Amino acid sequence: MKAFLVAILALYSGGVFGQHQIIFNSRNLPQADTTWVFTPKKLSKRDKVPAVILLHGYSGNYKQWNNIMDAQKYADDYGYILICPDGLFKSWYLNSPAKKDWQYESFFFDELLPKIKTDYQVDTSNLFITGLSMGGHGALWLFLKHPEEFKSAGSTSGGINLRDAIGKFGVPELLGNPEQDSDIWLKYSVIQNIDKLAGSKKEIIFDCGSDDFFYQSNNEMKKKCDSLKISATYISQPGTHNSAYWKKSIKQQFEFFSKQVVKTQ
Repeated sequence: MKAFLVAILALYSGGVFGQHQIIFNSRNLPQADTTWVFTPKKLSKRDKVPAVILLHGYSGNYKQWNNIMDAQKYADDYGYILICPDGLFKSWYLNSPAKKDWQYESFFFDELLPKIKTDYQVDTSNLFITGLSMGGHGALWLFLKHPEEFKSAGSTSGGINLRDAIGKFGVPELLGNPEQDSDIWLKYSVIQNIDKLAGSKKEIIFDCGSDDFFYQSNNEMKKKCDSLKISATYISQPGTHNSAYWKKSIKQQFEFFSKQVVKTQ
């Protein structure tokens, strides 16, 4: 049986209840995990609405996206439910082959996602996922694992090739020594697995600033998407690996997701 403790923060604005925090004590993770949920303030009890899962970057936490873009305002402006999980600083949102207690992918699909679907008015046909840096990799990684769960996915400044993180960003602890198994770094990389979308009607969006240290790999993934005829929107624009870039980028991704919602109506 999975174990979780629900802690609710009542954050009122004009007398409207719009935010919750869920604290999971999971068998798949080494410590408790907090997820912050933002619901539109004008949401009626009968409405099912689109939802966007926002994954933070390496060394961040569940508060990072709200600090960048004011998640409650986005929830209100778009009428979406926003879900901000904690990636525990360095999980990379994957199941670690080296550490049995770091199984984030299993936690996400077996515990977090079912809880969100049960407790919130999510239109499951319009569920999106995106993230920044480590979270950009995580969003596309989870999407590729179970594309049927999502309408679409995105990534901004994504570390989509884990070989770019050899020796840093906590990846060696999760994947082990690359000198002993060099293939594992590609095996767990989005860029190596993106071909799973070939022949699919699913659309994705990803972007990277021209001065970002992940820029070359994102360009390479765009070329791979083109060669495989994957429906991928790639935005290459001035910017580096920082919150100013992500604040601009996330707006573009929400607009992209909104166009996907229109297609289902």
